[in-house]
Amino acid sequence: MSSESDASVLRRSIDEPDCFALLFDRHFAEVYRYLRRRVGDEQAAELAAETFLQAFRSRRRFGGGEASALPWLYGIATNVVRMNYRTEERRLRAYARAASAMSAYEPAIAVENRLDAEALAPALAVALADLSPALREVLVLHAWAELSHEEIAEALGCSSAAVRTRLSRARSRLAAGLRAPITTEMEER
Repeated sequence: MSSESDASVLRRSIDEPDCFALLFDRHFAEVYRYLRRRVGDEQAAELAAETFLQAFRSRRRFGGGEASALPWLYGIATNVVRMNYRTEERRLRAYARAASAMSAYEPAIAVENRLDAEALAPALAVALADLSPALREVLVLHAWAELSHEEIAEALGCSSAAVRTRLSRARSRLAAGLRAPITTEMEER
């Protein structure tokens, strides 16, 4: 794989469109993985393709002086998901309803099992669906795509301070939705 920076590849792809394939090869798997966690297997491939199509069409507007175009691609992917927001919200709520219905037929779950992530999944789906799109985007870019505050800011076109504020609000609202404390990296250390 070429050691040429993403920014250089994007600039070169303006005159040589075939060069964009290098960017696709470098980052498709990560963008697809992020989208799969956001929208599920069925839509992830389609939305990842749409992400790269939009990136190709807007490659002249790439302003990142950074070596990696990944935060920019995550920003495009987030906008693609935003356009499909209603579908995502319906999926999360349907998942929560289905999981609640299943547990209604099972005997009472022991306290230890309720702490298990599987037992929290329906409540987490509802809590995520209840977050505003802006808060949910920051949270999933941080938790699922493992982006830094600066990378999230670049992806969403906002300041790092706005990212920190949104992330804090998202965690608080998620904790309230789950009625359990959620620790931050600082508290885990």
